[in-house]
Amino acid sequence: MTDLRLYGEGLVRNRLGRLPLHRSAAHGGLVMTATTLGATPLSGPILRARRRHVNPAGYNGPMNSPVPVVRLKNAWRSSHPWIFQKLVEKPAAKPKPGTIVDVVGVDGEWIGRGFYNGHSRIAVRILETDQSVPVDAGWFARKIAAAVSLRRDWLKLDGVSDAWRVVHSEGDGLSGLVVDRYGDLVVVEFFAAGMFRHREWIYDALREQFPGCRFHSFADEHVQKQESFDFHSNTTTEAAVITEHGIKFRADPAGAHKTGFFADQRDNRQWLSEQVEGKTVLDLCCNTGGFAVYAAARGASEVLGVDIDEDVIAIAKGNAKLNNVRPKFVQADIFPWLRDASNRGEQFDVVILDPAKMTRDREQVIPALKKYLDMNKLALGVVKPGGLFATFSCTGLVAEQEFLDMLRRASYFSGRTIQILKVAGAGPDHPFMAHVQESRYLKAVFCRVV
Repeated sequence: MTDLRLYGEGLVRNRLGRLPLHRSAAHGGLVMTATTLGATPLSGPILRARRRHVNPAGYNGPMNSPVPVVRLKNAWRSSHPWIFQKLVEKPAAKPKPGTIVDVVGVDGEWIGRGFYNGHSRIAVRILETDQSVPVDAGWFARKIAAAVSLRRDWLKLDGVSDAWRVVHSEGDGLSGLVVDRYGDLVVVEFFAAGMFRHREWIYDALREQFPGCRFHSFADEHVQKQESFDFHSNTTTEAAVITEHGIKFRADPAGAHKTGFFADQRDNRQWLSEQVEGKTVLDLCCNTGGFAVYAAARGASEVLGVDIDEDVIAIAKGNAKLNNVRPKFVQADIFPWLRDASNRGEQFDVVILDPAKMTRDREQVIPALKKYLDMNKLALGVVKPGGLFATFSCTGLVAEQEFLDMLRRASYFSGRTIQILKVAGAGPDHPFMAHVQESRYLKAVFCRVV
């Protein structure tokens, strides 16, 4: 006799004759006992397997698949790692959110291996497309080691800063995971139930790369709701002090927005700071003072930062103190503040506008662009003729061309002419795959206002 362990939905190509089935309590699946004798009638699943000419898990690989299997409803021709719920058949086994599964096409062809989540709009996140490679602790260790090697061996980021992105989700082949390091502090953000479910593998892999590191982990509430997992950490995390291009910042993931410090703007801060010596600088939506502190440290004659959040203003003031510079910070809503400044006739040589994400809802992209238009129009009004204007968007749903078109309209309605000097994005430690544009979220436009 031959036992064939079957997982998932349980359909196999029947080449062994008539195979009676019974439930295996030990394996939670089906066990087929093959015999060449007797005339046991075909069971429903096996009869359907014959008709469909696919194996029991809908899987053309080894019949003892070690993970559950999910089947797609339609032909799949995309290399994108996301497969949406409407394209996936509901598996009978109902794997828990974040379970590692094998994915097969409607024809039974093996497609890939990744996380399954029956509660999320993204039903499958493909992680591996080599059928012989299991997704396990060793897999995570290799992927994270490769991501660190890119930053250290190729980008040479340790020579620039001790704050950089370690893992940029799909950009590093780890869909649903973002990792930043700030000195000895490693901040882990979960965007997928699968990454949260296998977090100990992730922590172990990160410890190999950053021996003695501290961890701060979190997931936004909306992510937990969408992905159907609960993660509430009651531990406190001491902030880290990092250095970037010789300038110090306090990275406090427990007390600031997102991961504690925006390393994605490193190159943009550096480039702009080279233009500000002897200039007056206005940093709108300044957050923890990244651009403002850079400008003050690089010789700007006057620096003013404005943000509505009093907590980040307090951190910004601390960052200025770390560098022995004295920019001024004001807690205010930029809309009335800019209107008042315009009425007073105030203008600055350099104006920076770096607002928080406007929306994560595709239905709200048009209102978000309207808000970008309003704030950019007001900001352009306080730039001196011949001055510089740096404007940013971290709203991933707003495409670069849409942002540039908004800026064109803002210049028209403000009565200013802009000369675009540079269009950029996040630093190279935030890579994106050509076929996964969602990872390319930051838009940076540097203009001369004439």
